Amino acid sequence: MARLSFRPCGSRKALSPLRPLTTMGRGGGGSMRILVVCGAGASSTFVAQRVRHAAQARGLDITATAGTEQSLPIDLDAADIVLVGPQLIPKLDRITEAAAARGTRVILMPADIFRDLDGSRTLALITAPAAATTRSSTDIPSTERTSS
Repeated sequence: MARLSFRPCGSRKALSPLRPLTTMGRGGGGSMRILVVCGAGASSTFVAQRVRHAAQARGLDITATAGTEQSLPIDLDAADIVLVGPQLIPKLDRITEAAAARGTRVILMPADIFRDLDGSRTLALITAPAAATTRSSTDIPSTERTSS
């Protein structure tokens, strides 16, 4: 059975190098750390919980925690991948820049991700190739962007 753990956002631990998903899971040598960020943290809590359950069902060693835009500077230090809620599209470039400085991959979640009740679609975002899921705000049609 996969080891899943919950670590409150903002906890400080020594960073390990980013590991590819192929090294995770049973005997794979480490846990992938996912940070789910939305505006206030309520939606991200549900998404983090669902992705943990989906990962456990697939035997993947993933930790997923919820964070907020305000806690992001601290929480980034403990993440390998950041899933960004669609309500933060106006701030996506800033989030991506801060994450890149730490070697952290950023994935923009689609607007309907909160309907992913079993976490399988969210987990697929994490396991997809990086180029297929990482977007900057300039890649997003202006009709999807909102002002902050």
